[in-house]
Amino acid sequence: MYQYKGLEDTIAAIATPAGQGGIGIIRISGNEAISVADAVVRLEGEKTLARSQSHTIHHGWAVNAKDGNVLDEVLVAMMRAPKSYTAEDVVEINCHGGMTVIRQVLQAVLTAGARLALPGEFTKRAFLNGRMDLTQAEAVVDIIQAKTEGFLRQSQYQLKGELSTQLKSIREGLVEVYTHVEALINFPEEGIGSQSRQQIVDRISVQDKEVSRLLRSSESGRILKEGIRIVLCGKSNVGKSSLLNAILKEQRAIVTDIAGTTRDVLEESAQIKGIPIALVDTAGILEPRDLIEEEAVKRSHLYIKSADLVLFVLDRSRPLEEQDMALMEQLKTSRVLVVVNKKDLEGQMDISVPKRIFGQEHIIEVSAFESRSVQELEAKIVDLIGGNKNFDTHDILISNIRHIKALEAAQENLQSACRLMNENIPMEFVSEEIKAAVNQLDAITGRNIDEDLLESIFSKFCIGK
Repeated sequence: MYQYKGLEDTIAAIATPAGQGGIGIIRISGNEAISVADAVVRLEGEKTLARSQSHTIHHGWAVNAKDGNVLDEVLVAMMRAPKSYTAEDVVEINCHGGMTVIRQVLQAVLTAGARLALPGEFTKRAFLNGRMDLTQAEAVVDIIQAKTEGFLRQSQYQLKGELSTQLKSIREGLVEVYTHVEALINFPEEGIGSQSRQQIVDRISVQDKEVSRLLRSSESGRILKEGIRIVLCGKSNVGKSSLLNAILKEQRAIVTDIAGTTRDVLEESAQIKGIPIALVDTAGILEPRDLIEEEAVKRSHLYIKSADLVLFVLDRSRPLEEQDMALMEQLKTSRVLVVVNKKDLEGQMDISVPKRIFGQEHIIEVSAFESRSVQELEAKIVDLIGGNKNFDTHDILISNIRHIKALEAAQENLQSACRLMNENIPMEFVSEEIKAAVNQLDAITGRNIDEDLLESIFSKFCIGK
């Protein structure tokens, strides 16, 4: 375990967002947290926090320790170790939410003996003090930054320790195999036959399958966490902006009968079945008339190249034109859903052409003005980006790139161990591969973590958390 040298300090920081609000909170943690707070806060009567019971709230006044001037009326929550967020003594001073008064109270706390906390230092202390493992600490950031209810739910599962439990089970299985292999190495007189070798391979394979199961969830986890970028493209006046508004369920893009109304890229955020979506409406211009339109076309091409999914919009009420054919040719290699719009109007388009180029499964007919059509479009989008994945599953979905890389490395070690066993390579090499896999799992939970990596993880936290 990494030994952090600052645990003897008492730290303090503003725990609420910058700006005006009803309440502002100054959080204090450490061995001297209660005495520091007593130096700043005058409670009613002769009470002090030092003589109060844990997990109680008190009314009082924050004062300037130098001259005794009152700074604000406050409520003070006090939690004694180890039953607190950091597993240390913690005091939270609740004052009014103006930044001036919050800073004055914080300055009084710092003058009384605390130091300003570093980003993520409260959560780091919770980890170092055994209050949570590293996966739970990382879940705190994910909860704060969650864009959707689906990813929030996944982050809450991780904070509760469900990922830790699964990793612990895999680790225990591997440690049992490792202990058995080490026993065979240390007592070679007992020998090992082909049947015993196969039993060891089978036991390693059981844990390898569990690692694979976690890794298979990573694509769904990534989509829930980061979302996907969907780009609408097509020639002018096919209804791209109308579809954008229909998916957003509000009028964000200007819609007119005049071709080329959208002269620049318009990007908006939405959710489709709990998945965060960045929707990009591109300019429907193939032959720019001026520098503005030329730049819009360049941007459109860049967005199409970087898209997770392209919605290629066609107008069902008009025959296919050269511009449509040119775009089809450009989009052949892209991940495309062809949206044949305006199905509420009389059809003039030969739909067999896009079906031949992109395939029936990548074609959908809709009307941007019919809610049922829009719902069918959303279902098709989810199907294409996730297949049969269940993004709302109650099982853990791996989304952290650090976890993914460690699991991939562990899997390589386990598969190597099985291969060495099958090739009758000396058991010492098998033992090292299993040990390396265990170390990879320990790096995820924080049992075995590099100091620089630990600092990098907690530097992403805000000050006060």
